[in-house]
Amino acid sequence: MKRRQGEQQSRQREGPHTAILQDGNPSLLRFAAMTRFVVDAGAVIHLAGEGIEVADAHKLLAPTLLRSQTLSALHEAFQQGELPADVARERLTRIGRMPIRLLGDAVLRRRAWELADQLGWASTYDAEYIALTQLQADAFVTLDAKLRRSVEGIVTTASIDALR
Repeated sequence: MKRRQGEQQSRQREGPHTAILQDGNPSLLRFAAMTRFVVDAGAVIHLAGEGIEVADAHKLLAPTLLRSQTLSALHEAFQQGELPADVARERLTRIGRMPIRLLGDAVLRRRAWELADQLGWASTYDAEYIALTQLQADAFVTLDAKLRRSVEGIVTTASIDALR
């Protein structure tokens, strides 16, 4: 552990994509160098809705199911009267323009199955995001607090603000 101006820091992962945990608080993660983040549908919809630009130093990854999940969530928001159709479609267009690398190979699917079993989840949807984080990323970004708590100790998580 290092101490710098009263801040306690610990390394979450060694190598070129090191996460630094400040004061033992996961919400204070900062990332050195280029960082690869797995983003879920809720995070991506938030980025599109708020017009948040992701820092050039970061790379975004997601399982291929992200396309269907964002399409469905935005259509549901329109159907439920939460968003006008033109706003929902514009957000979908913004999401389509985001530089997100979509992945879904056999290794990812196998690991997602294992994680869903380990965590007692019937569905493998969330497990795909966690598996991808384990296999290829530095941290997982979600706005879902329950999901974030359920993967503590399995993957590093980061707030949406870490993407700026």
